[in-house]
Amino acid sequence: MEFLRLIHGYQFDTAAAQLFPTPYALATLVLFIWSLAPAIKAHVGRGFMAWLRLTWALTLIPGVTGVILALGGEKVPSATRAGADVLRERCGQDGDLSRYCFPVDPSRNWEHSMYAALCLLTLYIIEVLVQGRLIKAQTALRLLPVATLFLYGCAYMIGRVAVVPGSTPGS
Repeated sequence: MEFLRLIHGYQFDTAAAQLFPTPYALATLVLFIWSLAPAIKAHVGRGFMAWLRLTWALTLIPGVTGVILALGGEKVPSATRAGADVLRERCGQDGDLSRYCFPVDPSRNWEHSMYAALCLLTLYIIEVLVQGRLIKAQTALRLLPVATLFLYGCAYMIGRVAVVPGSTPGS
């Protein structure tokens, strides 16, 4: 289980984590920036498609490990009270705090799952847009940056809700 937690919960520990807290958020940010070229040129290149496939992999790896952890009873760190030894070591105090020294917010667990589901749905919509099957390819590619920006926002929030409590800590 510890290996699954390591894979699922990897986060960057740098100042850049404010922009992209996880490798998945970084991949979606790159996908958003890259989506501007197909929107302008009205053509999708091989590089973009390769990066899209990598983004799918970076979605499914933590997604599958997250489902396995959830079936094992795990919840996101912001929804789970840390042990007393962890609190004393990291936070220097005891109380109803997560391992990141924030108040526990159980509602973040469902929010984390919601953003993950939105990412899967958005990736599917991006695939439909790139293939141009639902609407004309030129129109679809113009919508591509909007979809990839939404994907980046959801990927960013996946990492954020796992760490930071929401507006209802303790509920």
